[in-house]
Amino acid sequence: MSTKIEQIEKNVVKLTIEVDAAEFEEAMQKSFKKNVNKFAVQGFRKGKAPRHIVERMYGEYVLYDDAANFIIPDAYDNAVEEHKIYPVERPEVDIEQIGSGQNFIFTALVTVKPEVKLGKYKGVKVEKVEYPVTDKEIDEEIAKEMDKNARLVAVTERPVKEQDTAYIDFEGFVDEVAFEGGKGENYPLVIGSGSFIPGFEEQLIGVELGQDVEVKVTFPEDYQSDELKGKEAVFKCKVNEIKCKELPEFDDEFVMDISEFNTVDEYKADVKDKLEKAAEKKTKIENENNVIEEVAKNAEIDVPQVMVEKQVDAHIKDFEQKIMYQGINLDQYLSMVGITKEEMRKQFAENSEKEVRAQLTIEAISKVENIEPTEEDMEAKIVEIAESYKKEPEELKKLFKDDDYEYMKDQIVYEKAIKFIVDNAVFSAK
Repeated sequence: MSTKIEQIEKNVVKLTIEVDAAEFEEAMQKSFKKNVNKFAVQGFRKGKAPRHIVERMYGEYVLYDDAANFIIPDAYDNAVEEHKIYPVERPEVDIEQIGSGQNFIFTALVTVKPEVKLGKYKGVKVEKVEYPVTDKEIDEEIAKEMDKNARLVAVTERPVKEQDTAYIDFEGFVDEVAFEGGKGENYPLVIGSGSFIPGFEEQLIGVELGQDVEVKVTFPEDYQSDELKGKEAVFKCKVNEIKCKELPEFDDEFVMDISEFNTVDEYKADVKDKLEKAAEKKTKIENENNVIEEVAKNAEIDVPQVMVEKQVDAHIKDFEQKIMYQGINLDQYLSMVGITKEEMRKQFAENSEKEVRAQLTIEAISKVENIEPTEEDMEAKIVEIAESYKKEPEELKKLFKDDDYEYMKDQIVYEKAIKFIVDNAVFSAK
């Protein structure tokens, strides 16, 4: 096999790969064996006709597709390895020459990882981010827990207030005509939740129990129903019941009911500890990201659009999986928020470009600095992965394949490269 490489444009190369006729003949024979049962030849039982008879009757080109498919993948991989290129997308393959007795020649147009010209990556200056935990945050976290454990009690001697749950009957009209989906009975509406059309909930504040009221609103221009976008509407409402939250006392008894602690002080200390750990993690990630962004800015990279698009695809896939847990699919979500998939892709595109730029920069630094995983790094990563899957490390090793180890090595190198540039950064106080 012989190969040659040409630079077509930035980040795009053309491989020309020539496979000798003998190897192509082997592929043709494999193709014939695979397809022989498909050919009906008079005078022969199905699958028993010799290849030269089949080729004479049908033409040898009927075997070309599979013969090419037998050759191309390995030949392409060998050429990629020989020329030390790093494809970022499947190649565009064209067959230049094919036929018995001839060398098989094909070309592959390949988008490759771009060259990275590193700028300053040691000693970059960034403002240090810090998130100290305040008493106010601790009190707010405790208030959330108390709110989760609050009970709703009926209110009879006052009108509706902010944060009440009002149980209402309602029916909506546009131009005095009731519209579909605009009616509900004894609907529990939390006042101030923003779950109804803007302006609706505020007009229920001050309404007495059992009182009828007309609520006038204008549907937003981006409302999901085309028939109601921008329309003025009147909702005839009646307040059937009012309930408000009654918070529990924050005392030792409450603490024992909701946690493994016995006193308020123990519980507060645990809340503080959890908030501090979360703040420490947030601080670490944000400082890392700021250093990486600064280092990536200093690098010269012509990021291929195909890499950005793949990153956008990954973000959309992650988003789809998240909303699936809420019982909706992507089409339903897009309809609810009133955007198209293309508009969604544009929203992800800018950050995706930055992420790809950062990844390429970090990879380049890891090569320049000869960052490699040690045996200790590998063992520690296996333990980390095993813990996340609640397995023993030795059990996980039995399941691992070569590709898993390669992926793990890449992860370790990436993480060590990030640590390297962060350790070498200069942080200044805000």
